[in-house]
This record gives sequence, C-alpha cells and structure tokens, in this order.
Amino acid sequence: MATERTLSIIKPDATKRNLTGKVVAKFEEAGLRVVASKRIQLSTAQAGEFYAEHKERPFYAELVSFMVSEPVVVQVLEGEGAIAKNREVMGATDPAQAADGTIRKEFALSKGENSVHGSDSPEAAAREIAFFFSGLELVG
Repeated sequence: MATERTLSIIKPDATKRNLTGKVVAKFEEAGLRVVASKRIQLSTAQAGEFYAEHKERPFYAELVSFMVSEPVVVQVLEGEGAIAKNREVMGATDPAQAADGTIRKEFALSKGENSVHGSDSPEAAAREIAFFFSGLELVG
C-alpha cells in the first residue's frame, strides 16, 4: 500500500467531552501520523459548504447545526493506506454496529453524534484536506 493522507475531524460531541487526546491516540496506535491539526469553530456557511454533497438529504440541516455547536479538531493523518486505516479505526457510523475497540464504539453517543469524520476516498481526501489546510500547514 502507498503512503496516503486523509482528513479526520474530531466532532463536537467528542471535543465537548475532552476526548481529543484519546481519539488522536487511537489513530497513532494504529500507525497513523498527525501531520496537521487545528481546533476551529466552524461557521454555518463553512459547515454547509463542507457537507454540500448531502444538501438534499433529510439530515443535512441537523448535521450542519451539530457541526457548528462546539469546536471541532480538523487534522490530516498520514500513513500506509491511511484512508482505509482511518475508517477502520473510526468504526461503523452507527456505534451499535461498530467493532469493539473502535472510536465510535467507545466514544460515540449516537449515529448522529458519532465523534469523528474521515474521508472516504482519495478524491474526497484531497478535496477535504484543501478545504481546511494550506500546503504550508502540512508538516509531515
């Protein structure tokens, strides 16, 4: 597998409960390296733009509202097969279906408040990383 980069977001339900370090530790223990990270407060416009692909879905407004409710931590993870590894470490979207030891199994409150976001493809990773970070901020 090739070395890849992927976007990870530690969502409001996790930052509100001070789980940032525990979430990052899970990624690092899985062999992923944080090459950029910042804690930010998304505006409604930013969250809406980031999740624009979901605009026609019934959960869109609730998702945007949730993502602006508390600060988030956006980060770029790097490693062998980083996209798939990140998704494996996160676990299934529904914490009730997530495997033991995954972030969502351990920390998510619900399917909606599921603690983390991760890019689902190389194309999404490139787009999502560029949304939050300039090239100068990627210091791997």
